[in-house]
Amino acid sequence: MTENSSQSNHSAPELPTQYTPADVEGPLYERWVERGYFEADEKSEKPPYTIVIPPPNVTGSLHLGHAFEHTLIDALTRRKRMQGFETLWQPGMDHAGIATQNVVERELAKEGVSRHDLGREAFVERVWQWKAESGGQISGQMRRLGDGVAWSRERFTMDEGLSKAVQTIFKRLYDDELIYRAERIINWCPRCLTAISDIEVEYQDDDGELVSIRYGEGDSSIVVATTRAETMLGDTAVAVHPEDERYAHLVGTEIELPLTGRRIPVVADEHVDPEFGTGAVKVTPAHDPNDFEIGRRHNLPNLAVMDEHAIITAHGPFQGLDRLEARSAIVGALRAEGRIVAEKRPYTHSVGHCSRCKTTIEPRLSMQWWVKVGPLAQAAGDAVRDGKVAIHPKEMESRYFGWVDNLHDWCISRQLWWGHRIPVWYGPNGEVVCVGPDDEAPTGEGWTQDTDVLDTWFSSGLWPFSTLGWPEQTPSVEKFYPNSVLVTGYDILFFWVARMMMFGIYAMDGTPPFHTIALHGMVRDQFGKKMSKSFGNAVNPLDWMDAYGSDAVRFTLARGANPGVDVPIGEDWVQGSRNFANKIWNATRFALMNGATVEGELPPAEQLSATDRWILSRLNSVVTEVDAHYDDYQFAKLSDTLFHFAWDEVFDWYVELSKTTFMAGGPAAEVSRRVLGEVLDVTLRLLHPIVPFVTETLWTTLTGRESVVIAEWPADSGFRDAAAEQEIGLVQQVVTEVRRFRSDQGLQPGQKVPARLDLSGTALAAHEAAMRSLLRLQPAGDDFSATASLPVAGATVALDLSGAIDVEAERKRLAKDLAAAEKEKAQAQGKLGNEAFLAKAPEKVVDKIRVRLETAEADIVRISAQLEALPKA
Repeated sequence: MTENSSQSNHSAPELPTQYTPADVEGPLYERWVERGYFEADEKSEKPPYTIVIPPPNVTGSLHLGHAFEHTLIDALTRRKRMQGFETLWQPGMDHAGIATQNVVERELAKEGVSRHDLGREAFVERVWQWKAESGGQISGQMRRLGDGVAWSRERFTMDEGLSKAVQTIFKRLYDDELIYRAERIINWCPRCLTAISDIEVEYQDDDGELVSIRYGEGDSSIVVATTRAETMLGDTAVAVHPEDERYAHLVGTEIELPLTGRRIPVVADEHVDPEFGTGAVKVTPAHDPNDFEIGRRHNLPNLAVMDEHAIITAHGPFQGLDRLEARSAIVGALRAEGRIVAEKRPYTHSVGHCSRCKTTIEPRLSMQWWVKVGPLAQAAGDAVRDGKVAIHPKEMESRYFGWVDNLHDWCISRQLWWGHRIPVWYGPNGEVVCVGPDDEAPTGEGWTQDTDVLDTWFSSGLWPFSTLGWPEQTPSVEKFYPNSVLVTGYDILFFWVARMMMFGIYAMDGTPPFHTIALHGMVRDQFGKKMSKSFGNAVNPLDWMDAYGSDAVRFTLARGANPGVDVPIGEDWVQGSRNFANKIWNATRFALMNGATVEGELPPAEQLSATDRWILSRLNSVVTEVDAHYDDYQFAKLSDTLFHFAWDEVFDWYVELSKTTFMAGGPAAEVSRRVLGEVLDVTLRLLHPIVPFVTETLWTTLTGRESVVIAEWPADSGFRDAAAEQEIGLVQQVVTEVRRFRSDQGLQPGQKVPARLDLSGTALAAHEAAMRSLLRLQPAGDDFSATASLPVAGATVALDLSGAIDVEAERKRLAKDLAAAEKEKAQAQGKLGNEAFLAKAPEKVVDKIRVRLETAEADIVRISAQLEALPKA
């Protein structure tokens, strides 16, 4: 277990009396980077361990979600580095097409200029300028958190190498007829003027209106309901279910579409739910994805009635109106004709909004580029089914299959200027040429390149291998692909993860991009509520780092990280983690002041006290337990294990039990000093991946070695001593029970009382001095008179409290508490015995009263025992 027991000599190492993170963290991190600890060498003979950073947007700044995810990844990579792996944590940023273009356009607007005034080439140059000056501030914030990434390998999804990878994969997919151009319904943002992906749509409940409109006349009329009355101008049919007898006589006929002078057919389609509403729906193929599919099945025309700005283009009185203005005007016109059958207002329903500008999304028929995902998604699903890729936690597999097995073709084109431009040229005679990175683009009169750019997810889907130099078969690709594990949120399982799986398997000869997908939840506030600026509960993790240190933020996040489950976090929890860092600091400082050392080999077991054997046995068990939790991505459990071992067993028990040994001096003290050094050495190494800064400072001071970052990860030596664990367990039991009794009797923690300990027939005799020290028990004098006797763990502890407490005052206090508990019990019993109350009261109220009764009964037992234990008058 000892890492290189021959340590360099160093005398009387000292630590400041207080740990001040701000003085330590920055310089430590820069030292790690300067020494190249986080870099990865593809020529190394060590086994590889690779994780890519989920690339943050170049416009972004560190938020708690980033801090959470980065903490988990950093812990994994730091441990693997210590275990002897050639570890690569790949950093980089995403160009974030829409977000970045919006930021730069807002900057231009302040100057009274639009991107159209600049032109495409000058605008893109302006974005690159913005990136150089203002983008990527998150990189500096990652350093604050302690991210151990290989900075020399940092990549950007628009850099030259990644752009070549994008063009290569596009060309291959195009040649394999897996990319095509077609007119389909897409999510359209009238503000950003581009198609956007499903993940860029945020749904929220909006108050709108639901109007029921009568189409046709008399027996040939049908009532349909809609929240988007303006789209009726583009209706090309009404659809009913084939088995709905109410409308059987109308199927195949035509009815009048109000306000337009057009007649539209009534069609039968199984998509219609006959139980919902009137059982009839209006069909607007150019403005609704479901209607588009109905239109395809029935060869209906696609009639677009809005332009890209969501302005009505249909001829008539509504032409030129914004969609919301048109909605009101059309409902008014229908009402005037007596065609409004019912109106519900407000009508709350889920509405999609652009995640960037919050504009209401408009489904729109548009000519776009698409990926035919069928065969790609099949391979992505099979990789998990066949066991090539493991999803953790396993219960998330069903969500993954539910997505990849039902994927629709992916719209990859965006009507932006910032991004990877689609490498397709159109000729003057209708020619279409897709150009690869090594091809010459066609030139000459009439040839133009497609104006669209690719969806950001297209380039980030290549991230696990494009960052390694693909499409070239580089040494980095050979060494570090596939990645060992992907750590990411379950919320982007369907988007980023699925795309990486599809592209990785396709581009890399069937090899998935990672062995394991470890999914975590989202960070929420301490009440479980989603964090957002609008809720007023968003937290800047940098503020908490400033106040409590990066280690405290990291430990809090890791301690809440159960696989696939959301993580609640509050500031008081960060304060608690700061206290833990201080506890580690103070305990190590005490140990160093008392001669704790890592010099020399551990003494053999026969030279160790039971206390020494106990803590070493527990230490080995903890090493094995922590390893198991790491391998199962159970960050909360491993953090909790380390917290309780370090605070409770090492600092509160072993250090305290050893104080009398240190004070006595001699060979036993020397042995315990070496054991304490060993325990601290291993504990600090176990803690390092989660709390790197404080452990680096303490470990290097304790050992005199270069850095814990490159230290050896602890191994279980196999040493166990069940007898010693049982023996110290008895000591703990005695100390805990007597401390509880002292507290119950109102004694102050430091107040000394005379006591006689009968330890005969137990293994406790060797620990009497330590127990007396811990319990503040003085030796019994000649005038000793036991006023209380506690039988614990086969021993008896007799105490003389006559001079320690005011017995009569204590008896009165306890009698008052007993009376209150008995009154509480009687009230609870009265309510629970009242049948009328039980019949009316909610179950939650009844449960609370049952708990009150149980608490009162327990209080009565406890207080009665305290009264019985008081010295007799």
